Amino acid sequence: MQPFAPDPALTRMPQSPAQSLESQDAQLLRRVAQQDKRALEELYSAYHRRLSRFLLRLAPRHDFAEEVINDTFWVVWCKATDFRGASRVSTWILGIAYRHALHALRQERRAGGPAQAVHEDEAGIVDPGEDGDTQDWIAQGLSLLPDEQRLTLELAYFLGYSCEEIATITECPVGTVKARMFHAREKLRLTLPSLGGTATVFKS
Repeated sequence: MQPFAPDPALTRMPQSPAQSLESQDAQLLRRVAQQDKRALEELYSAYHRRLSRFLLRLAPRHDFAEEVINDTFWVVWCKATDFRGASRVSTWILGIAYRHALHALRQERRAGGPAQAVHEDEAGIVDPGEDGDTQDWIAQGLSLLPDEQRLTLELAYFLGYSCEEIATITECPVGTVKARMFHAREKLRLTLPSLGGTATVFKS
């Protein structure tokens, strides 16, 4: 009698929602690599709101966000064949957006001064769990941070990426990410009370 071999379909562990989304993203990216424009449109639609939330917290204009998003997906279209699965698709796409946003912010400063952080109600992304004053304090405090520190906090606290994922996105060592988060939290701890807010939202 041959030993019992369970059906692989019955023993396979079900995917979590996050794994399922990542699998869908990877499939779309493979189609993009084959120059499938419909797949690019689907990927763009899936990521547009997430990228907009990130970018609109960094600069006050929707045209800034749209320009960075369009630049990001042009790179995705051109470089999809370079993706080797060393990170999540979302991490790879956020890395492209991060580098374009950082470049655009620096260009804005050279052109006419720093861009101020946008209020969430102006961006149409109000968090019902926070009152308007808290949002104002956070926006003001973040706008005073150096770009790399501010972007690191945005990725960690507002998009939920781990230090390891942020290191991949920003192309720097994990230790550098942790140092940026530490120094940013310390600056906010000292700055927010003078603005009338609290730094407890950024506790480690």
